[in-house]
Amino acid sequence: MFAAYAARIDRDQPLNGLELGERPEPEARPGWSTVTVKAASLNHHDLWSLRGVGLGEESLPMILGCDAAGIDEHGNEVVVYPVVGLSGHGVGPDEPRSILTERYQGTFAEKVSVPTWNLLPKPKELSFEEAACLPTAWLTAYRMLFTNAGVRPGDSVLVQGAGGGVATAAIVLAKAAGLRVFATSRDEAKRKRAEDLGADAAFEPGARLPRRVDAVIETVGAATWSHSVKSLRPGGTLVISGATSGPNPQAAELNRIFFLELKVVGSTMGTKDELEDLLSFCAVTGVRPVVDTVLPLDRAREGFEKMAGGDLFGKVVLTV
Repeated sequence: MFAAYAARIDRDQPLNGLELGERPEPEARPGWSTVTVKAASLNHHDLWSLRGVGLGEESLPMILGCDAAGIDEHGNEVVVYPVVGLSGHGVGPDEPRSILTERYQGTFAEKVSVPTWNLLPKPKELSFEEAACLPTAWLTAYRMLFTNAGVRPGDSVLVQGAGGGVATAAIVLAKAAGLRVFATSRDEAKRKRAEDLGADAAFEPGARLPRRVDAVIETVGAATWSHSVKSLRPGGTLVISGATSGPNPQAAELNRIFFLELKVVGSTMGTKDELEDLLSFCAVTGVRPVVDTVLPLDRAREGFEKMAGGDLFGKVVLTV
């Protein structure tokens, strides 16, 4: 079967390790299902895998891709939940959780095999391309907002780095849930796009906001950390799920954190139940993932280059 896979690790030039070509189809195993992939979406996790983060040389070649929607062996339209080992279903009882491509072959292929427990019904209201965007970036944003930030309708939130997959999802979800949304981006066009998606206002990074916010959605890291902390009201919550600009800010703002009793919460992915809730939320409200580009699988390298260069707003989707 045709696939996009990591053939080698290159920490400095990750795309050097990306290959497109034939790979063996998944073998049947008890408790697992094989899904015929209709659409899969890219995440920064795929670039990190090519750099060797969470993926060792001993696991190569590894088909990349965490997210997918497709058709199972019984003809059902399904969405793949990408965390394996969280429940014990289909794996050993002591196996630690992992994301697809850390231990198991991924979704950038004609077929992917996952524990049957990891499949959720695809709502008929969502296309395969839309559904394929949800399991990683959109699920991460959903958990950040509604589980870890604990925001309610009427609260205010700052989303740093508009344009990235998680940040874009957070803007759309927060607006749909009745929140006041501020966003930041270095790019004027992305600030305008954030406002078009529902942000009440978008600013350059570091700008003073009209008001302090109840929560900050942080994926940028070092470059925006100080601004994130300073933008919170007393008792507010900063939720962080990534650090694309680096993990070590110049100022940790510890005095402000303890004096204003701020909460800093780490967040990674989400549960299967939260993905089920997210799918239902999109089906019922009409909220749809923001798709930047749709490409056939044989043009996957273009999608990787687009994501690596930051030249996107929303998700890159590969169709099979």
